[in-house]
Amino acid sequence: MAASQAVEEMRSRVVLGEFGVRNVHTTDFPGNYSGYDDAWDQDRFEKNFRVDVVHMDENSLEFDMVGIDAAIANAFRRILLAEVPTMAVEKVLVYNNTSIVQDEILAHRLGLIPIHADPRLFEYRNQGDEEGTEIDTLQFRLQVRCTRNPHAAKDSSDPNELYVNHKVYTRHMTWIPLGNQADLFPEGTIRPVHNDILIAQLRPGQEIDLLMHCVKGIGKDHAKFSPVATASYRLLPDITLLEPVEGEAAEELSRCFSPGVIEVQEVQGKKVARVANPRLDTFSREIFRNEKLKKVVRLARVRDHYICKKDLLAVMAHTCNPSTLGGQGEGITRSGERDHPG
Repeated sequence: MAASQAVEEMRSRVVLGEFGVRNVHTTDFPGNYSGYDDAWDQDRFEKNFRVDVVHMDENSLEFDMVGIDAAIANAFRRILLAEVPTMAVEKVLVYNNTSIVQDEILAHRLGLIPIHADPRLFEYRNQGDEEGTEIDTLQFRLQVRCTRNPHAAKDSSDPNELYVNHKVYTRHMTWIPLGNQADLFPEGTIRPVHNDILIAQLRPGQEIDLLMHCVKGIGKDHAKFSPVATASYRLLPDITLLEPVEGEAAEELSRCFSPGVIEVQEVQGKKVARVANPRLDTFSREIFRNEKLKKVVRLARVRDHYICKKDLLAVMAHTCNPSTLGGQGEGITRSGERDHPG
């Protein structure tokens, strides 16, 4: 019986010890264990495999994949990163840019802004097509000029009070419908995902005037088309108390884990520890620093249960070095239209 339990643990759990991790290699292949049929069976896979959505909102998705190997879990992650299409800025037509941000840097920053648009409603732009049409292109205009605030206090040194439009945000981007797009998409549906992403900073007399073309693409071609900021997975934690933990030891045990993992209950006038939600644990292994309690807990992870978390919309950093975005300095005025890739 003990041997059978040891084999089952080896097959189903990755065990975390004080000085190492055991059972890290995949062993479920035919002939590895006597008495186990580990040959691939599609019916058995379809029966055991499931996807449980734990949390989903506009910006993030968390779901569990149960009954698969790490290779398949990683395939899902890579598909989300590189194969799911989105809309992103591809070309920037610069009419005037007198900020200290170079045209190429500005175009690159605009390309990283996530666009709120359903890519399923658009076609891929044909190779070599420079103009674009209403079925494959979204168009945005950005036109901002910084001026002095005539009502600012004379002794003020706050740029927010001294200047008007000295910070260029994504809320300054205006959607310009092409063809019949105004009839197909209600007002407010085509826009940047966040309206407070800082694009550049200006000083009085400086101006940004440009036109953006957004097209459909996938992350395999360019990271700006990736629909996720991060895509990660981890194995489900499995925490087992090998013996009852009572009294002050129960409180001490709860402090060794992330909040919510260990719950202390009152049972017949005694404080008793129990595992409440192992999913919340980050496996800091703080428990192994406690000489009294490290032998009463087994830390493991379920080998075929993956917790997947995706931040659905990749966003450009909100906090940037102001010296790279504008400020005191003299911009170079150029006339004419300049075409830069996003």
